[in-house]
Amino acid sequence: MDFDNDGSTRRYTERGWAFKMKNNRVAVVTGAAQGIGRRTAEVLAERGYNVALSDLRSPAETMRAVAGRGVEAMELVGDIADEMKVSEFAAAVGERWGRVDVLVNNAGISMIAPAENLSAAEYRRVLEVNLVAPFLLSKAFGGMMLARRSGSIVNVASVAGLVGVADRAAYNASKHGLIGLTRTLAAEWGGRGVRVNAVCPGWVKTEMDVADQAGGSYSDADITGRVPMGRFASADDIAKAIAFLADPQESGFVNGHALAVDGGWTADGSWESLRLRHR
Repeated sequence: MDFDNDGSTRRYTERGWAFKMKNNRVAVVTGAAQGIGRRTAEVLAERGYNVALSDLRSPAETMRAVAGRGVEAMELVGDIADEMKVSEFAAAVGERWGRVDVLVNNAGISMIAPAENLSAAEYRRVLEVNLVAPFLLSKAFGGMMLARRSGSIVNVASVAGLVGVADRAAYNASKHGLIGLTRTLAAEWGGRGVRVNAVCPGWVKTEMDVADQAGGSYSDADITGRVPMGRFASADDIAKAIAFLADPQESGFVNGHALAVDGGWTADGSWESLRLRHR
């Protein structure tokens, strides 16, 4: 393990890791305790990936869910906005498997408030988790991929990274920034074998949606009325799109793309009565 001059960041070298060659590929999934992250871990495990599961709390249920799929799993518990913690995660994965094939930057937090009522501390925390953390993780695990000249990073952005949604200034800014980061890393790393893409989910029926709706800012009908397909996305819808972008056989020439998985949300400029007339 080599350190940069300031001792704060690490870069991957073959000398620093004991390679343990495995037939199975390795995926790191953040926000793996629930929702999209949990289902993504399950789908990747079904496809033969060993999985490292990261969250602020133990992803014990996800560990149990993947245990019967014939792959290995490990948990990485801690704050992914902490650079030293991310370095520890990368070291642990490298020690166990000696490689990373896929990084899914899924973890994120929501903040619903009018911009004029949003504190600087609240704004910064959303950016730390939703934008700074994916950069730190991409730097740590992407370095391992670059050393092998092979890998795929999938960032979970949002339709809120493609369009503005009121009362979500911090969240929108973080997801727009994440798409920008995706495109920049794709430009820098694509020629060295590492593809970087994003998925942009529409509204997904997860624990985050339940918590957001509890504040009274929207209802199920608000979402289903807006989506041309007339339903929420499921975690499985998003997980399978992530698995597609992760797989070099299925998406090997897809790089720097922001894939909307939104039921047509961003495609439809119709007003409500016109949209509903075509149901």
